[in-house]
Amino acid sequence: MTIKEHIDADIKKALLAGEKQLVTTLRGIKSALLYVEVAEGSRESGLSEEKVMQLLLKEAKKRQESADLYVKGGNSERAQQELDEKAVIEKYLPAQMSDEDIAKEVDVVLNSMPDATIKDMGRVIGAVKAKVGASADGSKVAELVKVRLS
Repeated sequence: MTIKEHIDADIKKALLAGEKQLVTTLRGIKSALLYVEVAEGSRESGLSEEKVMQLLLKEAKKRQESADLYVKGGNSERAQQELDEKAVIEKYLPAQMSDEDIAKEVDVVLNSMPDATIKDMGRVIGAVKAKVGASADGSKVAELVKVRLS
């Protein structure tokens, strides 16, 4: 079952269970997927699983950023709602790597590039992201690479 089919099935379950907030979140995800499909002209064939995962990562990141802004603005109730939506989205993503595991991958890449400097940060980040895929947050990768190159 693809991620998109899994989301559709979960929408039906949530509707039957009367979980309005979950239905709203899942419909928002489905809408974002449909928007990208139409924009790329792949409405009939659908998106690849990799593109779906990238979109879900992007949506989860948006929710986290919104929650952070709500916390700064003093609206903890709305921040919690954003974090709840993020948790729903993360159910469809692979498990995220720990900071230690990401650091190990960064070290492996840096060992293969012994003369890497801070100027090579983009290349190193790209190489690490190619190895770990969607299982690591890009900002964590960038942060750890910057620390190691400094």
